[in-house]
Amino acid sequence: MIQNTNQIQSGHKKRNYKPAIISISIVLIGIIGILSGLPGVEDFDAFDVTLLPLFNAIFNSFTFLFLLCALIAIRKRNIKVHRRFIYSAFITTSLFLVTYVAFHYLSPSTSYGGTGFMAGLYYFLLITHILLAAAIVPLALTTVARAWNMENARHRKIARWTMPIWLYVSLTGVLVYIMISPYY
Repeated sequence: MIQNTNQIQSGHKKRNYKPAIISISIVLIGIIGILSGLPGVEDFDAFDVTLLPLFNAIFNSFTFLFLLCALIAIRKRNIKVHRRFIYSAFITTSLFLVTYVAFHYLSPSTSYGGTGFMAGLYYFLLITHILLAAAIVPLALTTVARAWNMENARHRKIARWTMPIWLYVSLTGVLVYIMISPYY
């Protein structure tokens, strides 16, 4: 009996997640790109929107911690715990995205008020954070899709890139918030 090329030896049927990954990546990055150019809602006063960046930082902090725990778990070869922490990181990242989009929809952009070395550091962190945050969307989705398809070798190969980049993005998100928070 010839085995279907979409199945691995364990009988697990592989799914093609590529169209979903591409669609989700384009939509998320596109929405964030569009929002960055909008002025924000005028006279919005239902609640203090400057609380949203604090929530962003809290969610990024949890994402960073969950990713560290996932890394420790996989180094100890505890796949079940690793998986749970990765899913937790996806949840906190999703919550971050909701508060991030809400803030940038409701509020105009905030300018950094620092000067000198601190301004250079802030903009370096911000620019690298933005570029790598855009890259992490398809990377993280591809990494988890490979795990779901039980393509373990391919999962490990891409995870070696995904994990440090996602850690950097979540950590720099917190650092950028700390640096700009006095100017909200």
